[in-house]
Amino acid sequence: MTGKGSSSSHRRKGDGYDLVVVANRLPVDFTVDDDGGVDWHRSPGGLVTALEPVMREADGAWVGWSGAPELEHEPFEADGMLLVPVTLSQSDIERYYEGFSNDTLWPLYHDVISPPTYHRQWWDAYRRVNRRFAEAAAAQAAENAVVWVHDYQLQLVPKMLRELRPDLRIGFFDHIPFPAVELFQQLPWRTQIVEGLLGADLIGFQRGGDASNFVRSVRRLTKHTTRGPIITVAEDDGRPARHVRAAAFPISIDSHHFDALARRPEVQARAKEIRTDLGDPKIMMLGVDRLDYTKGIRHRIKAYGELLQDGRLDVEHCTLVQVASPSRENVGAYQSLREHVEGLVGRINGEYGELGHSAIHYLHHSYPPDEMAALYLAADVMLVTSLRDGMNLVAKEYIAARSDEQGVLVLSEFTGAADELAPGPLLVNPHDIDGMKDAIVVAANLPPREQRRRMRRLRRKVMADDVAKWSETFLGVLTAMPPRSSHG
Repeated sequence: MTGKGSSSSHRRKGDGYDLVVVANRLPVDFTVDDDGGVDWHRSPGGLVTALEPVMREADGAWVGWSGAPELEHEPFEADGMLLVPVTLSQSDIERYYEGFSNDTLWPLYHDVISPPTYHRQWWDAYRRVNRRFAEAAAAQAAENAVVWVHDYQLQLVPKMLRELRPDLRIGFFDHIPFPAVELFQQLPWRTQIVEGLLGADLIGFQRGGDASNFVRSVRRLTKHTTRGPIITVAEDDGRPARHVRAAAFPISIDSHHFDALARRPEVQARAKEIRTDLGDPKIMMLGVDRLDYTKGIRHRIKAYGELLQDGRLDVEHCTLVQVASPSRENVGAYQSLREHVEGLVGRINGEYGELGHSAIHYLHHSYPPDEMAALYLAADVMLVTSLRDGMNLVAKEYIAARSDEQGVLVLSEFTGAADELAPGPLLVNPHDIDGMKDAIVVAANLPPREQRRRMRRLRRKVMADDVAKWSETFLGVLTAMPPRSSHG
């Protein structure tokens, strides 16, 4: 959706908003006209889809960054929500976002697949920007409002917000993995991060293991007491102790929307056209990822190349389509990953490709949802081989698209989705190249009846547990927690 933003001052009710969402990014991309007006269009993303109906119903405000440097603007209305832009300078983007968030926390939280970098200037910027987000949220929240903070870029916001506004009900959801305490302890500012998160009443994670890792970090790094998922936080100023709950709330997709999209005749026709364009292979395999070192793209391509070399697959009957959407192109580790992947693809195509039959079709760009749905429908085998993933929603999109109950999902056991979806997918350890090769061959030859049995089970799960259920469940638990007095 697109539209014109309007100034919000005349729409604000009473003393603020009953639900405030705080996320690194706003749910829209916007530009400012010469006359100061705002043009916006909605950004793609599951979080927006999940929260938009809740926000409208609850009279909500969304605090986030525009995505562009130095873009200042007053809060404005879009899609029935108040959007509150937080301004970031070019230096903030380099240090808080590209630096601490994506070159320190991201690799550390993904099992140190790439080595994290620890810079004190980045940490200072992270603290400073988190304070800006906390102040913006505090300014918009009504008395006793619910504030829901999202993701690893904003882990200090809950505590800062509680100091500013003790009356608030605060939730935090971590969309990426939370590391084992032995890894987390590398971080020089580990205790500050834990204390920052403990400002929330409810801390949500993708998997039970992530919640357990966090509770273990609390036990190792602080004096707070824990009992199961409950952490008791003693307040410094003599107020009664607070109880914080850490639990798993696995995120999902708008599965009914995706299912409907894949049933459209034009999408189904496009799926057939894709297979024709590929030379009508007997087996089409598909990988869809951000170009990120956590996604196991190199391991997948290596395994596929070896299967061609071993003669267990051949390019006349089988092809791999790899969609790798651009990601964090200013971060060095991502630039070198792109070079490595493209070199590997070129070598395999050079050695095994034939006229009219490429071994691998590599696409380094993003696609709209209808084209993605057509790709999912066209693919006999979906390869999701992440080395570490909070959830992996591509796996769920593939399942939602397959109302024909065909297709096989090969899924890394290191994804949050593996916890939820087993035993429907073929689970793999992407570090075990031989094991992955065997699973790919099994997937390529799975009888239609067995495909149907597995896909039915997967679809029951994904269609029932959609993203609306996820947000309702989290907010339901958060609002059901015992209330506290406004100012102690």
